[in-house]
Amino acid sequence: MDDSPGLITTPLTDDLVRGALDLERTARGGLLPHRLPARARAQFGGDEQVAQAESQPSGVRLVFRSRATAVEVDVVRTVVGYRGVPPRPDGAYDLHVDGEPAGRATASGGDLVTVDLDDGSQETVHGPVGTVRFGGLPGREKTVEIWLPYTETTELIALRTDAPVAAAEPSGRRVWLHHGSSISQGSAAESSATAWPALAAAVGGVELVNLGLGGSALLDPFTARALRDTPADLISVKIGINLVNRDLMRLRAFGPAVHGFLDTIREGHPATPLLVVSPILCPAQEDTPGPAAPDIADGQVEFTALGDPSEAALGKLTLRVVREELARIVEERAAEDPELYYLDGLALYGEADAAELPLPDRLHPDGAAHRRMGERFGALAFGPGGPFGGRP
Repeated sequence: MDDSPGLITTPLTDDLVRGALDLERTARGGLLPHRLPARARAQFGGDEQVAQAESQPSGVRLVFRSRATAVEVDVVRTVVGYRGVPPRPDGAYDLHVDGEPAGRATASGGDLVTVDLDDGSQETVHGPVGTVRFGGLPGREKTVEIWLPYTETTELIALRTDAPVAAAEPSGRRVWLHHGSSISQGSAAESSATAWPALAAAVGGVELVNLGLGGSALLDPFTARALRDTPADLISVKIGINLVNRDLMRLRAFGPAVHGFLDTIREGHPATPLLVVSPILCPAQEDTPGPAAPDIADGQVEFTALGDPSEAALGKLTLRVVREELARIVEERAAEDPELYYLDGLALYGEADAAELPLPDRLHPDGAAHRRMGERFGALAFGPGGPFGGRP
């Protein structure tokens, strides 16, 4: 951590952070953003997957007004790596000035958690505080946004600038609350700001709250309650891929679980536009049930479905089965819920897209595919006639 001369230290307060559902004050005096509230975190049952995902701040950003031309943010990041797999690139911090991309930086230091995929054991090596720096900003009064990385748990320690900082006034834009899997969290995108929900939010002119939870879009009641209790003007839930690749439930349980999830959301948002999105194309699991497992060869990871296609007749879930069931459920419910809508995930990424932009690990879209999905969701959901259409 540097004490840079000539810079003003501004206390990190809740009103400087957007996109988080909870902010934990740490022993260092910093802020740790959470994307699920404390009540939900108390109900994980020790699941490290969801604990890791919700603490990785996809869509969370520092937002403030200032004439500053230089900005520094001290952070302690927690990076998760896997034994035998090359480390991922450092998480990207994207700078936006008055809503436009204006720079990208990374942080050093922090804690490294190494996971052994064979037995699930973990080893943690602690590191120092790191600093994210941006310079050369325009000297005018402006809104500065710093998008935190979706790949790293990020504890915010200090904010320094060369001009005073003030909290930005609320944007007045509609709030879009979105829940989904690792694809919604941003997996394989370049950054949080270039994950498909963030790109779609820019198209729609809305304020994003991203509850994409890698490996953890599992129709959990605590997630449904978090969606129910979070203020929002628009809501979408992308359901399916994690239920299939974790082989979590059968068709008999899936339908009632979807109904219960939607019922809970509707308790807090009885008339809010609510869009149910089915899975994008994943050839490995279209007709083959889970579970799915990572296969590591030459340092590269590919996901393989381990189920037997014939088991779908016995009620095991495939992506094709999930899409059919979601479409049926939404059609039935829409008769009494005119603000409930359905979007086929194949309209975001389908067979032609897979031929042009194949999934690098057979599960997650790359940066180019995220951009395409963001543009398409923006047009289909926020465009004329879309469920989220209308004036931003």
